[in-house]
Amino acid sequence: MLLSEIRAAAIAPALALLPARMNSPQAEAMLLAIGLQESGFIHRRQIGGPARGFWQFELGGVRGVLQHPLSRPYALAVCKARNVEPAEAAVYAALEHDDTLAAAFARLLLWTDPAPLPAVGEVAKSWELYVRTWRPGKPHRDRWDGCYARAMDALKEAADAR
Repeated sequence: MLLSEIRAAAIAPALALLPARMNSPQAEAMLLAIGLQESGFIHRRQIGGPARGFWQFELGGVRGVLQHPLSRPYALAVCKARNVEPAEAAVYAALEHDDTLAAAFARLLLWTDPAPLPAVGEVAKSWELYVRTWRPGKPHRDRWDGCYARAMDALKEAADAR
């Protein structure tokens, strides 16, 4: 899937469901880079694993977003807007088929981190945020720079098209 399609079909609608302060180029860069890192925007179900959606949420990540005091009210509103029961199992199952829900939960997981989002272009700080929030079992730092560069290219393309 093209990154422009991901932005239009999943990320933009997800950010529209959330407060305006959650929508920024920094947020989009992180969502694109993490999606590229986790699934390549190809797999909505982890190959050989339990994760679901382009951002590869496991049940514990869904639980965290639904329960964290900073994300809970927004997660409940997103579930209502997407007609998904705000329960771990229901959200987890829906993530595989609802890219907007998956993008919103990915943004909300980033929202739970106390540090501000790294500026666009801060590759190392972006990696640190990704590792802190996603806690990947097998982190692949060697792939991150390329994923992040593709995310920045997509943002530049979108800006140039305006």
